[in-house]
Order: sequence, then C-alpha cells, then structure tokens
Amino acid sequence: MRTVASSPEGPEAQLVEKLQRIEALYARAGTDGERVAAARARERIQARLEQLAADEPPIEYRFTLADQWSRHLFVALLRRYGVSPYRYRRQRRTTVMARLSRSFVDDTLWPEFLELQSTLSAYFDALTDRVIEQALEVKAGEAEERGDEQAAAPRLQPVDHQGSLL
Repeated sequence: MRTVASSPEGPEAQLVEKLQRIEALYARAGTDGERVAAARARERIQARLEQLAADEPPIEYRFTLADQWSRHLFVALLRRYGVSPYRYRRQRRTTVMARLSRSFVDDTLWPEFLELQSTLSAYFDALTDRVIEQALEVKAGEAEERGDEQAAAPRLQPVDHQGSLL
C-alpha cells in the first residue's frame, strides 16, 4: 500500500508547490500569496462542476492515456473533484471513463490536466536523465540526429525490440 509523503523536500517540494499553483489558477484563485488557495481552489472547482451538472447534463467520456503516469495523474485529478473514474470490463488499462459536463472538460479539467502533465513530464525527464547519468556515468538523452546523406547509404534492416520489454 502506498502512502503519501507529508512534506517533500528539495526539487519535489518545488514540484508540489508548482502543481498547487496550477490547480489554484484553474480554480480562479485570488492572489498568489494566499496560504489556503489550494483548498479553496478545489472547493471552487467542485462547486463549478456541480453547477454545470445542473445546467448541462453530464455525458460519458472515454479518455485514452498513453502511459501510467498520465493515467495516475488524470484519475487523481478526477477523484480530487469528486468524479468517480471507471472502465468497463475488457477495456484497456489505458482507458479511463467518466461522466462529466462538456464545458467542465473543455474549460477546466483537460487544460489543467495538460498543464500538470507537462510539468510532471519535465520533472520525470530530468530525474530520469540524472539517475541514468549517475548510475552509468555517461550522458543520457536522445539519440543523435543525422542528416539526409546518411539515410541514402545502404544499411541493415532495423530490428524492433519493443515486444521484448513487455
């Protein structure tokens, strides 16, 4: 069973703070200096969601998320706003279903998710590179990109090893 750390330090604390500021932004919080902005942000979004549900009937959405980190973030975001995510039997694990109003998805949920996902991805990328560089003592990152003249030269057929990772 996983537990949530009570007070992260260093880069994690900065990440948590940034994510809380993003959430406050989407809840239309007041000034940046408010200590209670994170709690009030959640309440404002939940109130807006309830109002939209009364004005605009919720519809069933199917979200397909590429990786487990995005899925975990999205499910947590839905639960944070009182929405129960689910999936039907035989649906892929990458699928998340939820009943939501269209305007809440378009104006709040999806833009907030994309911004949070971008922030987390940047953090995970930096962390991954740092760990690889420390463990293997070589520079991590992307493969070198070569010009078109290399593509014209005869070469071996590429082999797909992706299936062996599963």
